[in-house]
Amino acid sequence: MNSLKSLLALTLCVGMLPVAQAAGNNTSYPDRPVRLIVPYAVGGATDVIGRVMARYLGEELGQSIVVENKPGAGGSTGSQFASKQPADGYTLVMMVESSHAVNPNVYAKPAYDPVKDFTPITNIANVPGVMVVNVNSNYKTAQDVIEAARKAPGKLNYGSSGNGGLSHLSGALFGDATKTQITHVPYKGLGPALNDLMAGQIDVVFDNMPSSGGLIAGNQLRALAVSSPKRLANLPNVPTYAEVGLKPMNDMSWYGLGAPAGLDAAVLAKLSTAAKKALQNPELVRTIEQQGAVVDYQTPRQFKSTVDRSNKAWSKLIKDIGFEKL
Repeated sequence: MNSLKSLLALTLCVGMLPVAQAAGNNTSYPDRPVRLIVPYAVGGATDVIGRVMARYLGEELGQSIVVENKPGAGGSTGSQFASKQPADGYTLVMMVESSHAVNPNVYAKPAYDPVKDFTPITNIANVPGVMVVNVNSNYKTAQDVIEAARKAPGKLNYGSSGNGGLSHLSGALFGDATKTQITHVPYKGLGPALNDLMAGQIDVVFDNMPSSGGLIAGNQLRALAVSSPKRLANLPNVPTYAEVGLKPMNDMSWYGLGAPAGLDAAVLAKLSTAAKKALQNPELVRTIEQQGAVVDYQTPRQFKSTVDRSNKAWSKLIKDIGFEKL
């Protein structure tokens, strides 16, 4: 009888082992480095903000966060990759408006569901967009670009981070708002597009402040318009899109943090708490603001609502402007 009781007790212990280990993994998370997938090339806004967040979030978690850039298809390549990774908290992904609201709505057969395939953690920052040209360009104002596009339909071209991304759709919005035709030139990220802009290979890029801000300050690019409620303090002479008659382009974009769908609630709570502390760090706030962006912590529920609303808004807008799905 004693032997039977001992065997039964041992069986119960073994059966409960995975549960105990799982619970232990949650409470000790993270006990090894975490990777952050950035679905865009090095040098773009997503990369800049992702690396800043990785540094300070890692400090709060007590583990290093390693950034992995996986650019391509306007953010689809890296986002799809991230969606298929284990939901264990050791793979995070930059969830940004371009890849998680615009991109999935411009493809007839999207590679992932921006809502169902991810666990939203928090928004990080809201980022102003900016229309930039080569500093030696003949285009001195946004109106110069509009007039050039009207005089020679299809001759003016603009670079983007890839098909289906926000910079691509910004060009489509520009064309719709001005009733002009401009040619889209896709790249594997905004970094390469900006390089060609500075080399005089393309005419315009509809970018964002984190990736273009330093080049504007360094007199390598000229800013013609920004998307913000009012003019930016560091670019007081640059009008908003609304001021130049392009109100549909005047909204800032969100840049957030997520994980594959199915993330354990305890791990999510720990990441949310650490993210909140990181986004309250004065050094992080200062670094983000220097990029022309505004820090915006959100709870997982709030960020999920942001993603949901944005997807609905872009779905409607894409239909309204008659954009042909890719």
